[in-house]
Amino acid sequence: MSPNREPLVQPVARIAAHWRLVVWTCLIAVLVSLTATLLLPKKFTAVTRIFIEAPAGTDPRGSTSVSPIYLDSLRTYEIFASSDSLFLQAVERFHLRQNSAPLDRLKKSILKVSVPRNTKILEISATLSDPKLAHDLSLYLAEETVKINENTSRQGDRESAAEAEKEYAVARSRMDAAQGAWDSSPDQVTSETLRSEILADENLRDGFRKELTELEVSDPDASGKQAGRIAAYQGRLALLTAEIVAKRKALAIATARLETLESDLGAARRMIAAAESRLRELHAAAGSRGERLRIIDPGIVPERPSSPDLMLNLAIALIAGAVLSVGGLLLTASSTDEEAPIRKPLSIAAK
Repeated sequence: MSPNREPLVQPVARIAAHWRLVVWTCLIAVLVSLTATLLLPKKFTAVTRIFIEAPAGTDPRGSTSVSPIYLDSLRTYEIFASSDSLFLQAVERFHLRQNSAPLDRLKKSILKVSVPRNTKILEISATLSDPKLAHDLSLYLAEETVKINENTSRQGDRESAAEAEKEYAVARSRMDAAQGAWDSSPDQVTSETLRSEILADENLRDGFRKELTELEVSDPDASGKQAGRIAAYQGRLALLTAEIVAKRKALAIATARLETLESDLGAARRMIAAAESRLRELHAAAGSRGERLRIIDPGIVPERPSSPDLMLNLAIALIAGAVLSVGGLLLTASSTDEEAPIRKPLSIAAK
């Protein structure tokens, strides 16, 4: 046998020589684990699953490309299901607090809420010694979580609708004021009257101008009585022109005021139309803007205990017994090998 293989062969040979010790150690570990597992109280885990539906207004074509950020945001619903207030209601409803254990410790030992990675499923798990009670608890928490989400959504809809109604009331008040100012404005009558008067004065002025021209043509030198008539026409024409200019200024002022009132009325109409449209959209979209929760798996009363796991405990005990026994043999073998060179010189010296 080569020197390189001798260190490996010796531990194997030692283990083979003491195989009964290894077997007995494994058997004892398995028996201890079996006894402890059978003595431990059994606990059952019931699971209820909730599907988180996208808002009703979401484009269904985008459902296949849900972003990881959106999926991660769904973990918010874990807070709904695991809130202290909801768990306290469940504790009082099902009489779960048998001693003075703190609520957070009790919740940690009973409740588990999670959204599995890259899914839109909310899982609520309840672990108790009574399988039916565990199922009733998980289902109750799921139902209350759905109600909390609906109430939160309704509250948001009510707040949005109340804000929209306030905006509509402001728009209606502005609309009424603008319409009242337009209806009661005297400038509408004034402008029409001024337009009619200006048109009549302009026609009269044109007549005067025509007559004046005829007089000037018939009497170029404007002598005698004819000159007086020409001067009278010129005076009346100047006075009429001044009146037309004054009336045009008044018409411009009235028209400017009417344009301002019309602009305010148009703005008020657009404002109230936008407020009405937003209010209708909010009423139509009530309850469909946020995610909706729907229980898709109410679960069943568990038939097998979730803990203690008999097969797992036995497997761990078997592996632990084998490791401990083989490790002990290897340690004793290494310590014997280290003492052998020391004992050999001592025996030679004694001889």
